[in-house]
Amino acid sequence: MTAPTLEISLTIPPDQAGQRLDQALAALLPDYSRSRLKAWIESGDVRVDGATLRPRDRVSGGEFVSVRAVLPEESRAAPQEIPLVLVHEDKHVFVVDKPAGLVVHPGAGNPDRTLQNALLALDPGLASLPRAGIVHRIDKDTSGLLIVARTLPAHTALVRMIGDRDVHREYEAICRGVMTAGGTVDAPIDRHPTDRVRMAVREGGREAVTHYRVIKRFRSHTHVRVQLETGRTHQIRVHLAHAGYPIVGDKVYGGRLAFPRGASETLREALRDFPRQALHAARLQFDHPVTARPVECASPLPADMLGLLELLAAEERPA
Repeated sequence: MTAPTLEISLTIPPDQAGQRLDQALAALLPDYSRSRLKAWIESGDVRVDGATLRPRDRVSGGEFVSVRAVLPEESRAAPQEIPLVLVHEDKHVFVVDKPAGLVVHPGAGNPDRTLQNALLALDPGLASLPRAGIVHRIDKDTSGLLIVARTLPAHTALVRMIGDRDVHREYEAICRGVMTAGGTVDAPIDRHPTDRVRMAVREGGREAVTHYRVIKRFRSHTHVRVQLETGRTHQIRVHLAHAGYPIVGDKVYGGRLAFPRGASETLREALRDFPRQALHAARLQFDHPVTARPVECASPLPADMLGLLELLAAEERPA
């Protein structure tokens, strides 16, 4: 079988001015490894304003970049039969409703039993696409919707659409603290200066914008709807904690465990033992990457979040 050819066109954004070309492309095309991008640049498969550059050459922002490269077959992940819930399926695209606890990609500590392994069993043709067609990701302990490209044209278009912010992603979260109103967090995100596992709001980091709106307030918590304008690692978790409303169950960014005054032992136990961050990718809207028809998908809140909301509501009622 002939190896597929990847074709991508993009423009270097102004906020990447001064970066090395390989660094800028690694940020813009996260589905491809830094070493692969470097090899494409060195082989002339990447052109910047029509010219070939070196990986270390600096960009100024505004350059037009075209990539045309042969994709080797992905071989790191093996197919594994793992049940998946599909909320949309056609010959170009899957939309998967990922349960909490399922890792998206194999990696250190999670060599298999991931979404990528499951997808390769569902559709062996995904082996020819980067990361089995997964074009964006959510954390292991976040539940909800993910888009998967099944063909190279769909993959190329979806990567571009996500970069151009043409995929509408809406989440629901349960946060500690009572929001008086919704708002927007516009704060750059980068690696934490001392803890490389964590992300943090940092001057000079990558642009990150998160919008949040109140669904329901409780005595000491808020159920919120969150819309991503950008898609940085851990963005919602970092931004809501930065705004003073950390997500319930977030062991990385949630801070010290706190209980509402007068909370029942049942609620205390539920908050203490909540097994993950209470964050769910609830809705996706995008134009189909091949047919251009609107695609809208929704996923109901999982049982653990519904149960916590019921307990929080019960605490509001008079005895």
